[in-house]
Amino acid sequence: MSFYVPVELRQQLETADGRLCVYCRTSADNTGQALTIDHIWPRSQGGQSEFGNICLACRQCNEFKSDQVLAVDPLTGESVALFHPRQDRWLEHFRWDETGIHLLGLTPTGRATIVALNMNNEVVVTARQRWVSVGWHPPDEST
Repeated sequence: MSFYVPVELRQQLETADGRLCVYCRTSADNTGQALTIDHIWPRSQGGQSEFGNICLACRQCNEFKSDQVLAVDPLTGESVALFHPRQDRWLEHFRWDETGIHLLGLTPTGRATIVALNMNNEVVVTARQRWVSVGWHPPDEST
């Protein structure tokens, strides 16, 4: 189901999110697909289409996330909230491995989000490998 996003709100999202997926930090240039708008708290569960509840996400993160707000931490087996890009700091939950190709979860939320959104899937890892080979450095929250 689609919804209209006013130009001003789209521009606000692009500025706030750095034109990157708020989850895996991938750009449209890296994936070859336009970023989508994700409802952090899904519309199917009453989430509103306002800045505090929407963000830019790559198509894969958005599709894997679907209407999830909780996921299981693979280390503890506990159900935890997914990463909330308007409330959580990316660097507190994630970091890149030494190659800059795979994301690592630092917290239960980070680990659960990586698994639930399949953030190290084969397609995005292959894209990251191509970009790293030409000198691309993965962005973190500070870039």
